[in-house]
Amino acid sequence: MTKFVDTHSHIYGPEFDEDFEETVARAKTAGVAALVFPGIDTTYYGRLVERSSKFPGYAFPCIGLHPTSVGEDWEKEMQFVRDHIDERKYFAIGEIGLDGHWSTEFMEQQKKVFREQMIMAYERNMPVIIHARDATEALYEVLDSLKGIVLHGTFHAFSGSFETYRRLSGYGDFYFGIGGVLTYKNSTLPETAAKMPLDRLLLETDSPYLTPVPHRGERNESSYIPIIAERLALAKGMGINEIADITTSNAEKLFGIDIQTG
Repeated sequence: MTKFVDTHSHIYGPEFDEDFEETVARAKTAGVAALVFPGIDTTYYGRLVERSSKFPGYAFPCIGLHPTSVGEDWEKEMQFVRDHIDERKYFAIGEIGLDGHWSTEFMEQQKKVFREQMIMAYERNMPVIIHARDATEALYEVLDSLKGIVLHGTFHAFSGSFETYRRLSGYGDFYFGIGGVLTYKNSTLPETAAKMPLDRLLLETDSPYLTPVPHRGERNESSYIPIIAERLALAKGMGINEIADITTSNAEKLFGIDIQTG
């Protein structure tokens, strides 16, 4: 059976309180062999730990402070990450990064938090999951300040140009998460993804957000990964099984996980 990894899924969140286990079952039926659960902030932490614990070896928890959660209480939220990062096995520090889409009020604090979490990951040899939206120059500023340390991880929900891909690749050993945007009518991502090497790509849904066509407007879920894989296969002129095999291998390498074959 073709096996995929959803490398960015928030199906542990409140949007799935009524049908979490059914959502996982649908993902498994669709061939999704593993889920990576990125952290957001303290309000999501309990759900993340509880729901990933229900599926050991299938759901892989991460920890981190999301940029849109950097507000008045950002120091308290950051202290929570410091206090809990070593208490259990986490598979990445993320979702971290910068977001200027909703507000730039706390951009300086976002940059400080992002940089600290990148260093925390480096010190622990952990990958990072980077969120970057409407904050390109600030992103480069932080990444430039980290030159000299070895960085690895993934740029989540990548939708930039090939030139952006090349520049970001220069900052370390990075992969790029490809999601539902690939299926959108006016998206330029198919042309960009066609030129990006497959051994640098990951599949993701960002459930419950960025739902792929033909389900756009509905709640996204991890069982939609094959839709994204099919569109990527079309863009690259490859078979979906090859897309699955290589992106799954990429996920195993990055997150240090072993996909169950049973």
